[in-house]
Amino acid sequence: MSGNNCTAVTEFIILGLIDDQILRVILFVIFLGVYAVTLLGNISIIILIRNSSQLHTPMYLFLSHLAFVDIGYSSSVTPLMLINFLMGKTSIPLGGCMAQFCFAAIFGTSECFLLAVMAYDRYVAICSPLLYSTHMSTRVCTLLFFISYLGGCINSWISTGCLLNLSFCGSNMIKHFFCDYSPLLKLSNYQGNLVVILPAASAGSVLIITVLIIIISYVCILSSVLKISSGEGRSKAFSTCTSHLTAVTLFYGTSTFIYVLPKSSYSSDENKVVSLFYTVMIPMLNPLIYSLRNNEVKGALKKLMSRERLSFS
Repeated sequence: MSGNNCTAVTEFIILGLIDDQILRVILFVIFLGVYAVTLLGNISIIILIRNSSQLHTPMYLFLSHLAFVDIGYSSSVTPLMLINFLMGKTSIPLGGCMAQFCFAAIFGTSECFLLAVMAYDRYVAICSPLLYSTHMSTRVCTLLFFISYLGGCINSWISTGCLLNLSFCGSNMIKHFFCDYSPLLKLSNYQGNLVVILPAASAGSVLIITVLIIIISYVCILSSVLKISSGEGRSKAFSTCTSHLTAVTLFYGTSTFIYVLPKSSYSSDENKVVSLFYTVMIPMLNPLIYSLRNNEVKGALKKLMSRERLSFS
C-alpha cells in the first residue's frame, strides 16, 4: 500500500483499439496478414541484399538496416496487439510494459536516424559522385550505423528512465494498444513538468536534427540535379530518391502528428489510428516501396530467383 491508501500498480491492462468482438476478429485476421507481410518483406530485403553482389553498396546496406529496424519496431508492438484482438483485454506486468515501450522507442528513433543517413548517402552519391567511395567508406558507414543506434538508445533511455522514476497507483487501464509514453504518464502520480518536458525535448531534438539533415540533403540534391542539362539525366538522378522520399513522407508525417502537434488538437482515437499506422503499417510498406520502385532491387531479385531455379534443376 502506498502513502495515499491505494494499491501500487504491478501490472497494466491494455484495452486495445475497439470493444466490438466481431470487429476484433476481423482486425486480427487483417493485422496478422500485415505482420506476416512485414516479416516476409523485410527479411526478404535483408536476404536479397546479403546474397546479391550488385547490391553490396552503402545505399542498400542502409536499406538492410532499415529493414531490420522495421522488423524490430513492428515486433515490439504487433504481437501484443494481436493477442489483444483475441482476448479483448490483455494484462502485462509493469516491467514488461516498460520493456515494450523501451524497445519501440529504440527502433522508432533509430529509423529516424537511418532515414537521415540515407538522405545524406543520396546527397553524396548525386552531388559528389567522384568522392562517393571516400565519403561513404566502410569506416564512415559503420560510424553512421553506430550513431543511428546510439541515438535510438539514448532517446529511449531518457523516456524510459522518466517512466521508471514514476509511481503508478490507482487505475491500471491503458487506453491504447501498446505501452506508449502519454497513456502511461496519465496513469502515473507525477509531480513537476520534468517528466513531460524532458522526453518531449529529446524526441523533438531527434525530429528536428534528422529532418534538417534530410531537408538540407535534398535541397543540395535538387540544386545539383537542376544543373544537369538532359532531361533523362535529371530523371535518372531523381529516380534514385523517390523511394526514400516516399518513406520519409509517410514516417515523418505520422510522427509529427503524434509528437509535435498540440495534444488538444486530436482525440485519443485519432492518436491510436496514427500510432497504428507508423508502428504497424509503415514497417510493412517500406520493403514494398523500396522493391516495387527500385529497378536494381527488382533486377537482383530476378537474378537470385533464376540462380535458385538453376540450382534445383
